[in-house]
Amino acid sequence: MEYDVRDKSLAPKGKLRIQWAEGNMPVLSMIAQRFRKERPLDGVKISACLHVTTETANLMRTLKAGGAEVRLCASNPLSTQDDVAASLVVDHGISVFAKRGIDSSGYYEHIRAALSFSPNITMDDGADLVSTLHSEMKNMIAGVIGGTEETTTGVIRLRSMAREGALSYPIIAVNDAMTKHLFDNRYGTGQSTIDGILRATNALLAGSKVVIAGYGWCGRGLAARARGMGANVIVTEVDPLKALEAVMEGFTVLPMDEAARIGDIFITVTGNTSVIRREHFETMKDGAIVANSGHFNVEIDLDELEKMKKSKQVVRDNVEEYVVDGGRRIRVLGEGRLINLAAAEGHPATVMDMSFANQALCIEHLVKAGRHMKPGVYGVPEEIDSSVASLKLKALGVKIDTLTEKQRKYLASWKAGT
Repeated sequence: MEYDVRDKSLAPKGKLRIQWAEGNMPVLSMIAQRFRKERPLDGVKISACLHVTTETANLMRTLKAGGAEVRLCASNPLSTQDDVAASLVVDHGISVFAKRGIDSSGYYEHIRAALSFSPNITMDDGADLVSTLHSEMKNMIAGVIGGTEETTTGVIRLRSMAREGALSYPIIAVNDAMTKHLFDNRYGTGQSTIDGILRATNALLAGSKVVIAGYGWCGRGLAARARGMGANVIVTEVDPLKALEAVMEGFTVLPMDEAARIGDIFITVTGNTSVIRREHFETMKDGAIVANSGHFNVEIDLDELEKMKKSKQVVRDNVEEYVVDGGRRIRVLGEGRLINLAAAEGHPATVMDMSFANQALCIEHLVKAGRHMKPGVYGVPEEIDSSVASLKLKALGVKIDTLTEKQRKYLASWKAGT
């Protein structure tokens, strides 16, 4: 078995943490139990590029239970939990290529290693795996049935590929499932981002001016959590509808040029590049904290900040302090990478349960139907989304009503009126 992990002696700790997460992932556990019996993925090779966390480990175990051969690499240089990577290799016989803190060259070497056994299915978190396959390893595309993508950023990239005719096989946008973005993005990102910022800084949110760039589902969740902890939340947006929604939710909405002058803590969740840039750094107050929770480390223009700096030092774990003109200190968290994984543990297992249940069921769907699907980006089948919601309710012990026959007929008819 091929692998490249930091230290296999960390496996016992990783095993315990994986088991802890499993206890909070009942939906995925139900799917794994069925997969063991039915083996719907027998003989299927899966290349996965995901954050190597305890929750991801349980998804990999579920896919293996279904009969798949899996290779896993990290989707971010700072998101790997080395003890989890070790346990997957030692305890579960899964090929993992991931080390926390690896450089860019090593990161892409790991992606190529995960692809090197000619996969039938790709699983991506940001579309780096798919873009590498399409640009460097085209000879393997013929054997690919389909893939999944888990992030907003990745879906944007894949839709761009599809528009240009560059995408060679069907990919299901798991991120667009209602049981993914309404929960994972909103509650998962909202909580885990604040967790990462507080672990890195021990800052007090109450009374602070927290500037959130982007009011998509991640931004909505983050704004709600920050307000709940007493922060004065300011939202910046480029989309008038999202900006209007933020206003209606009671948040202050400003252009970043204005917000930069008054903010204490800045968090980017847009999926775009250079959201916080030189003109904003030039007006930030002394001690401003800058963090990113968008997928890639491009939302904060660190190249420009490097040019502006008089000095730089690491003042705490995951905190780099840049001193710029006038002696002002700008504190960048987690090298501008995902702060919820750089300084914390990522989303809680309870919410990743639904996201990864979608992943597992979409993989099963692709194995059955992918060969009949044209290249492009597809939504999650409604029956999968609904099934995940129903299973989660069952796991929580929550019961809901069902329509009566009279109600079904009423909703199906156009004749009944006032």
